[in-house]
Amino acid sequence: MTEQESQLVEAARRARKQAYAPYSNYQVGAALRTATGRIFTGCNIENAAYGATVCAERVAVFKAISEGEKDLVALAVAASGDDMASPCGTCRQVLYEFAPDLILYLTGSTGSIESTTLKQLLPRAFGPAHLMEDST
Repeated sequence: MTEQESQLVEAARRARKQAYAPYSNYQVGAALRTATGRIFTGCNIENAAYGATVCAERVAVFKAISEGEKDLVALAVAASGDDMASPCGTCRQVLYEFAPDLILYLTGSTGSIESTTLKQLLPRAFGPAHLMEDST
């Protein structure tokens, strides 16, 4: 793992400490690197009305987009459980909207890190190009 990749994973681990997860006790942090080298972090933020909960990955993406960064390169996700963290289906869809070629680094509390791609996690994804197709 390169120094740049390690820094991204460490940023996700630090973000995890900010998680607000009083219901699940499952804390998740995410760190997103853009093509300009900026890193945007996020943590999961739960809500008593469960549908209002927001995942760490989407927090990081929305922060980047709201700051004008749209060229997303890599995402590290760190969870508090023993299993490797993995973005939920909704997060995968949001990530695909902005970065179909995204590289992901997934880790849990054991410290091991798995590298994958969004295309591996979301094969045959639906995206903006599908809405642009001629329907005749």
